[in-house]
Amino acid sequence: MNFLANPLLSSSTLTPLFDPFGFGRAAFDYWRDSVERSVLYLDVMRERGNQYLEHMEQTKPSVLGFDTEVLMDGRTLPRPTNYELLRVLPHEGTEVDLQKRPFVVVDPRAGHGPGIGGFKPDSELGVALKAGHPCYFIGFLPFPEPGQTVEDVVEAEIAFLRHVIELHPETTERPMVVGNCQAGWQLMMGAALEPDVFGPILIAGAPLSYWAGEHGKAPMRYTGGMSGGSWITALTSDIGDGMFDGAWLVQNFERLNPANTHWKKQYHLYDNIDTEAGRYLDFERWWGGHVVLGGEEIQYIVDNLFVGNRLSTAQLVTHDGRRIDLRNVRSPVVVFCSKGDDITPPPQALGWIRDLYEDEDDLIANEQTIVYCQHDTTGHLGIFVSSSVSRKEHTEFTANMDYIDVMPPGLYETTVTHTDDHHDPALIERDYLLEFTPRNFAELDRDVMHKPEDDRRFATVARVSEINLGMYRLFLQPWLKASITPEAARWIRRMHPIRLGYKLFSDRNPLSVPLPVMAEVVRKNRHSVSQDNLFKALETMGSDQIVTSLNSMRDLRDANTEKMFMNIYGQPFLQAAVGLHGDAHVHRRRPGAEPEHRRFVKQRQEEIREKIAQGGAHEAVMRSLIYVLGGAPATDERNFKRLRASRSELEPGIKLSEFKRLVREQFFILKLDREQALNVLPGLLNGLSNADISGHVKQLEHVFAASGELSERAAERFAQIKMLFDKARPAKPAAAPAKAPAKTVAKPKSAAKPAAVAEPTTPKPSAAERAPAKLQSVKPLASAEKKAASKSVAKPANGAGKKTPPKR
Repeated sequence: MNFLANPLLSSSTLTPLFDPFGFGRAAFDYWRDSVERSVLYLDVMRERGNQYLEHMEQTKPSVLGFDTEVLMDGRTLPRPTNYELLRVLPHEGTEVDLQKRPFVVVDPRAGHGPGIGGFKPDSELGVALKAGHPCYFIGFLPFPEPGQTVEDVVEAEIAFLRHVIELHPETTERPMVVGNCQAGWQLMMGAALEPDVFGPILIAGAPLSYWAGEHGKAPMRYTGGMSGGSWITALTSDIGDGMFDGAWLVQNFERLNPANTHWKKQYHLYDNIDTEAGRYLDFERWWGGHVVLGGEEIQYIVDNLFVGNRLSTAQLVTHDGRRIDLRNVRSPVVVFCSKGDDITPPPQALGWIRDLYEDEDDLIANEQTIVYCQHDTTGHLGIFVSSSVSRKEHTEFTANMDYIDVMPPGLYETTVTHTDDHHDPALIERDYLLEFTPRNFAELDRDVMHKPEDDRRFATVARVSEINLGMYRLFLQPWLKASITPEAARWIRRMHPIRLGYKLFSDRNPLSVPLPVMAEVVRKNRHSVSQDNLFKALETMGSDQIVTSLNSMRDLRDANTEKMFMNIYGQPFLQAAVGLHGDAHVHRRRPGAEPEHRRFVKQRQEEIREKIAQGGAHEAVMRSLIYVLGGAPATDERNFKRLRASRSELEPGIKLSEFKRLVREQFFILKLDREQALNVLPGLLNGLSNADISGHVKQLEHVFAASGELSERAAERFAQIKMLFDKARPAKPAAAPAKAPAKTVAKPKSAAKPAAVAEPTTPKPSAAERAPAKLQSVKPLASAEKKAASKSVAKPANGAGKKTPPKR
């Protein structure tokens, strides 16, 4: 390589006199630069291979970017698993407040190794540590324990969370839990079985509704049908002697985007070889850290989730008879997905809501709070890997979890906007603001795009899968199991094309011996060219053409796959052959539409209706707060300041769980019958003194002022609340007459009128503030007003002593 550094071979000395336009110089500079880049690229591939071999030889490989200590080992549990609970140790200079809510990240076990949730300083763990939360990480080992099942893993995660709760007895809030991709649906299963263990749940890029998807997109949902069902999964596990190689899952991901897999990612490294080597190697350390799953685990996942779609329809039952119904989840759920994600598109991330619940009232009756956020462009990995996403969306999710935890039930969509876009940036504590907008199911349907006619097709796939799996287990599996030995299974894993691609470029290949020496010479005498070089520009154009061609081939492949799937599984003959033809057949269970569930919703509404007139000042104040803020203390974190102030000032000393119950109950009441809920407010305050009522009004004013002026609508509602509070004030006794009352009366005619009767001094409301008609005649106050008025009526001047009823 020394000839490249020879000054006699510089472009200036070799440019002929007949090259006035510099084409020869540009060609030579480009040739030298391309040779140097090729040497450096091959050396990076060599380092990648060495890194892969070193990573795979570790007993506990991880790409986690933080120091940790093991707190619990899943292998010691009654039903052993290969999972671990780790305490994350903050970097030097980062302070952690043990009084804050614990933060737990669970990484996906979908072919890759653990650590992606804390891969970078700007990651899910990094964001939580910067916010001062004590952080924990649930990772896993490369190989499963013998007999390990999905249910065992779910129970292990529940045990880990219980241990985290025990470590923070001074914290009343349950841990916030983050599940990425596959870990998301595992966490939802655990939260459905043990809802009291989980705090707010953030699921990022997690598929829960596997039949959902938009036509022309989401090609992975057709994979099971085009392979004839889950028999291929059983075959792959049997080839591995009961172990399923995660490299097969990684290969499925790579096939989704052949342009990026076979050209774009590698060319980007080659084109920016001087700056991209470190980032590329860091990512490849995780992407190539393939792990192994148990055959029973992956079969359960494919049969019940990817093909059967039984999680979002409450059809899964544990081995001990417990139904896994996601409607049992009591924690707020934040769903983070992206329109640019072709592995877990928004319909698959959000479709479970539509599968389980019929409408918003059904959602509210189940006391469920669901918040979803859709990124516009980022891919599947970017949801939980991208630093820009972590600095923006994940920072806001973490900062607002306490707010989300006390939000009333309902469906909300969030957007993240910059502080400068708002008129009151002083009230915003960070660079971005997370805003919440209530949504209805009609708006949700536009994102889910559910098509009932597709359900029969996917139900047909599930039936065909059961048939093919049964045939495989009857005829082929016994022969295969008898011929595969553990040694043969290990050799097959090592010869997987993806694994082999790493090893061939490592130092174990004798041809790579001169690469480090050549690369060192190039680095010392590097001659890079700029994009202005004609041939470099032509190279870039050629790369773009290759990417475009590969993308066109992918689109054609996906379109044909979808067309074949729709035609094959839409055939009436095939549907009839598996017993699914006919309009009367129920192809997909809809738990929200079942009669027993509708009875539950009606019963729940009756229970709430009975509580409308129950309670006291606490209920009246919180009901007023929610009503003034528009039916839900939502929109953004500035209103959270109001809610937080209401907890510390209006309800001092109340526990978060009780405060949450109070907020939700009063929200239910207002949602069910707002007119009656307001009508009984004076009755809830009955018995309080004028000073107490005035104190509550002043406290409400202070809370509402926490984030600036109220909107016009909120101000009108607050005026209505003040009027209702005034109705509850006790009647003031009239001034006692003088000892010689006859002398103090100027006009005898007016003595026939009663003296001033104590009445609530309610200002006359404007037309915009005037309450409904029913609010002007509050029946629960009638007896109280008569009793108070009878004691406070002064004697008339004529001495008749006749009692006069108060004015109405």
